[in-house]
Amino acid sequence: MMKDQISDLYDKITGEATGLEKLLGKIPGLSGYMEKGKRREADQLLRETIAARLEGSRLQLGAVSEELSSDIIKAIDHAEPLGRADNRLMGLIGKIKDAPQGYAGFFDAVKVKEDDLARIYAFDESMLHHADDIQASVAALEKAVFDDGDIKGAIRSLDTAVRTANETFASRDEVILGVN
Repeated sequence: MMKDQISDLYDKITGEATGLEKLLGKIPGLSGYMEKGKRREADQLLRETIAARLEGSRLQLGAVSEELSSDIIKAIDHAEPLGRADNRLMGLIGKIKDAPQGYAGFFDAVKVKEDDLARIYAFDESMLHHADDIQASVAALEKAVFDDGDIKGAIRSLDTAVRTANETFASRDEVILGVN
């Protein structure tokens, strides 16, 4: 899901306005609030998509770990770093799922400005790239396990991809809080 797909998602949500929403949209000041609500929905859907991709990678990682455990020596050698990478990935998924929405309502404690919202979308788009990188790292680890390749290097690459994704996601919080 790249920039065009993100725009398509938002367009789909905004195109599904009911008759009442269209009528309320004609009230001065309310249409902007409704527009922000739809962006909020799009942000939520995008984060759910990212989390689902990462959960898929985590499931694949579990299968790779299970395969690795069939050789007790390899399992012992790689258990700790593989567990660390898995824990970081699980933490990232939780952060994405539990993150505040991209736009706060009238009475919410955290308010997000429109230009900050665009920056949040840019962060979410970069998170899609990170999800792809993590998926590729898990696939490379799987290949290393089955081909008796560089398992240690593949785990290290996976851990780096997950740490980088976590760092990027922490930057999203700075946008929401208005920290530059």
